[in-house]
Amino acid sequence: MNQRTRIKICGLTREADLSAAVDAGADAIGFVLYAKSPRAVTVARAAELARRLPPFVTPVCLFVNADAALIDDAVQSIPGALLQFHGDESSAHCEAIFRASGRPYLRAARMKPGFALIDFAVAHASAAGILLDTDVEGYGGGGKVFDWSLVPRHVPRPVVLSGGLNPANVIAGITHVRPWAVDVSSGVEFAKGQKDAALMRQFCQAVREADSRIADDWQ
Repeated sequence: MNQRTRIKICGLTREADLSAAVDAGADAIGFVLYAKSPRAVTVARAAELARRLPPFVTPVCLFVNADAALIDDAVQSIPGALLQFHGDESSAHCEAIFRASGRPYLRAARMKPGFALIDFAVAHASAAGILLDTDVEGYGGGGKVFDWSLVPRHVPRPVVLSGGLNPANVIAGITHVRPWAVDVSSGVEFAKGQKDAALMRQFCQAVREADSRIADDWQ
């Protein structure tokens, strides 16, 4: 079975970067609604940027232990946005927001030896996907790659591979994990929150190259 790996570029803050990401081939654009992040934007700013997205490119709102008012504001302000929970949110909490908002969501998993990813995915059965990030201090992967051998072959939810990806290593990551999608942030930046158009283009081209190699293996 041939699959086109979907691409999410996260942490966008500028109009020019959004346009370059879309032109490069991004399927989803992430907005960080977490004030402590160097890539943070307000809901109003995220909504302003999201309005520039063309059809079939999905806005994603990233939250870290956000209060209900912030999540509701984002849901009301950014039509069609997918939600991403990247903090310590429980499965019950994610489920309650999903039922109340009707919005699909991703749940981030912090990968480390001994982490029971299958159980985590089962506990988040209503999630649209499980985003695999590196376990570091704080929230987010810190631009570091985790050990991809920790990912079992048959996770019961679609997997989004994240954590230290860049144009140079994403082919290896896709080949090893075979994720539904990949998520990149710092790996396509020249400064925090400022994307490099050439790196985004190279990243998307590398994803397509990985897909091509996998397709050739099936033949």
